[in-house]
Amino acid sequence: MARNKVTVIGAGNVGATTAQRIAEAGLADVVLVDIVEGMPQGKGLDLAEAAPVVGHDARITGTNDYADTAGSDIIVVTSGIPRKPGMSRDDLIATNAGIVGGVVTSAAAVSPDAIIIVVTNPLDVMCHVAMRASGFPRERVLGMAGVLDSARFRTFIAMEMGVSVEDVHAFVLGGHGDTMVPLSRYSTVAGVPITELLPEERVKALETRTANGGAEIVALLKTGSAYYAPAACTFEMVDAILRDRKRVLPCATYLQGEFGVDGLFVGVPVVLGRGGLERVFEITLTADEQAAFDRSAAAVKELVAALPA
Repeated sequence: MARNKVTVIGAGNVGATTAQRIAEAGLADVVLVDIVEGMPQGKGLDLAEAAPVVGHDARITGTNDYADTAGSDIIVVTSGIPRKPGMSRDDLIATNAGIVGGVVTSAAAVSPDAIIIVVTNPLDVMCHVAMRASGFPRERVLGMAGVLDSARFRTFIAMEMGVSVEDVHAFVLGGHGDTMVPLSRYSTVAGVPITELLPEERVKALETRTANGGAEIVALLKTGSAYYAPAACTFEMVDAILRDRKRVLPCATYLQGEFGVDGLFVGVPVVLGRGGLERVFEITLTADEQAAFDRSAAAVKELVAALPA
């Protein structure tokens, strides 16, 4: 039986670490693509040389040629310039839209049945670019943001409560940025909502830290941005799709009326399986939560309007 094939576009820190996780789990053969000559080949060879020690037989190759990516089941898009200190995600729009549009056009042409997972920021807008460039239906274009935002929220809740991260579940909706909506009412420790376990000001502080999670790491690193957690979260989506696990994960999805939003990519819980998006997992929001979600969607809409035609 042929192994699954995943193409990772962009062999920087996020791309290479994602490739490592996929290969080391034995989930798929991985092709690393980058515009820089030699870089994906070097990282691919380095990862391949770790295989005998780690104990997997997945093939990892690096290339500058999209012909090598043909027949991929999943295309992960990490290419683009990262955010630098003082830059908003929105400053990235024009540059990264050009990059993402180009790479998706090339990759989709040789893997017409693939599912695209966009990781490049500003995430929600880049999903629009990828959908336009590929012509794929909404089921096969998803953005990785909510899984990461939820992972950050879970980390901070576990730290605050002094409990295992395994017993913490968190829900974050909305755009990937300052307007994200951490849903504390649906975020739990061993099934108990954190709103029952922590005073309101502590809950608010955790929500704020989550919304600024990426910026906090950028400020600490001074050069570059987060990649271990983004790669782990991208892997979780790839795993859910290739193993047809029907995981309920928050992903940037093209909404068609769900949550009162139409024609925009916004983060919502979805069921992920072999077909990509299998259904939007609609939950009832309070008036305040819906208002926050609407504000987040409006912020995404503004960014989409700023896209180069």
